[in-house]
Amino acid sequence: MEILGLIVLWIGIFFSIVGVLGLVRMPDLYCRLHASGKVSTVGLAGLLLGAALLMPSATLKLLALTIFAVLTLPVNTHAIAAAAYRHGNYEAKLSRDDLANVSVPKTQPAPAGD
Repeated sequence: MEILGLIVLWIGIFFSIVGVLGLVRMPDLYCRLHASGKVSTVGLAGLLLGAALLMPSATLKLLALTIFAVLTLPVNTHAIAAAAYRHGNYEAKLSRDDLANVSVPKTQPAPAGD
């Protein structure tokens, strides 16, 4: 069980490192969000599952935390992408914009304080 735990832990570390490199190297907001989504979901799940296999006393807690993270972290990434699209400050040159013909309310920047 220890070998399997170490393998899963290293898979989580690999996804975390590749995701962080993606954050640095990707050209625009949406690509960076994709990379950060992989770090937060797959990387964290690998780390938590590997730790659960290595520490049998905390397995139930770590599995519950993994399930919670896998269910909620992609929603965060989607919410950030939707907010960026609605606000209009993104640098992407989209090759296809599925929301262009849909009535999506654009938010206005907040007025500057006095």
